[in-house]
Amino acid sequence: MALWAPSSQKLFLASSAARHGRRSRNGRRGLDSVVNVGMAEAEAEAIAIAYEEGEHERPKWTEQTPFSRLVQALVSFKPLYYVLKLGARQVLISTAEKKNIPWREMTREILESDVYKELHSIENPSLQYPDYYLSPFHAYEEGNLSWLAAAEAEVATMSMMRRAIPYASSNEEATQELRGNWVQAIKQHHLKHSGNAMIETILDIGCSVGVSTRFLADSFPSAKVTGLDLSPYFLSVAQFKEKKRTALRKNPIRWIHAAGEDTGLPSKSFDLVSFAYVFHECPERAIIALVAEAFRLLKPGGTLALTDQAPKSKILQILFLSGIVSSSFHITEEYGTIFERILPH
Repeated sequence: MALWAPSSQKLFLASSAARHGRRSRNGRRGLDSVVNVGMAEAEAEAIAIAYEEGEHERPKWTEQTPFSRLVQALVSFKPLYYVLKLGARQVLISTAEKKNIPWREMTREILESDVYKELHSIENPSLQYPDYYLSPFHAYEEGNLSWLAAAEAEVATMSMMRRAIPYASSNEEATQELRGNWVQAIKQHHLKHSGNAMIETILDIGCSVGVSTRFLADSFPSAKVTGLDLSPYFLSVAQFKEKKRTALRKNPIRWIHAAGEDTGLPSKSFDLVSFAYVFHECPERAIIALVAEAFRLLKPGGTLALTDQAPKSKILQILFLSGIVSSSFHITEEYGTIFERILPH
């Protein structure tokens, strides 16, 4: 993981931390993801929490090599594309069930529930979707705009988490490694730079079915937390799951169907704006717009936090040596190399 902070509230996507930061290693097993925490009006810095890097700058399929060209050729052949897509899906399901994640049971529980009743109260029918969001994605022809994608989102996240953190002995340990370290980094950074200001308002942009949003709400129980996403189906699942909680929250989570690039929310209204595993799925123009909107929404001294996968991770590079996995990543995460290129190193 890495923390970085631009030197002012202007938009810096590339070099502040890389030029002015310091990096440290502590020998512990770390996340195979990168966490960037930006701070309005803070001194530029970088703090690295160690993870083991691979031999390459990024997974081999992203480079211009015979292997990557083969992947591109396979993907461009539509009949094979569908076979690879199904194969990638089966890899995730198989991983989940080997790790005691009941993929089919959890998916069926959602699809056979009353989740559909949530759509009317969630969906913004006047919302215009950006073009990049209307393409087939994550092996779903409708992308994230489908009930099946929404029903499988959480188990797919759990499956990928166990593949990325293979040394975790349980789902709980993997979650703590992934989410717990992320929240701890946010708390430490905010405490250091906020002038002892409490985190009272949180916005989780690209919240999906609310996994990261609920973790933030649990970690900051006195805060007012908002989850925002482009998919009304994902948000319906998020709201449905939250309603099933046995313990009531002091401040119920608010769910908003909107584009992260143009939220319509008031300026300077959040202490913390979070992006959890969002940027690697976005084109460059969207990332720039998302970060600009996040800084507009931050209160003075607020914290911008993002966590995502690290292309230099040894574990992920080994994972993507698999033909099925690497080709499926290529066809569903086409913007991953852009994400890696524009963030500070």
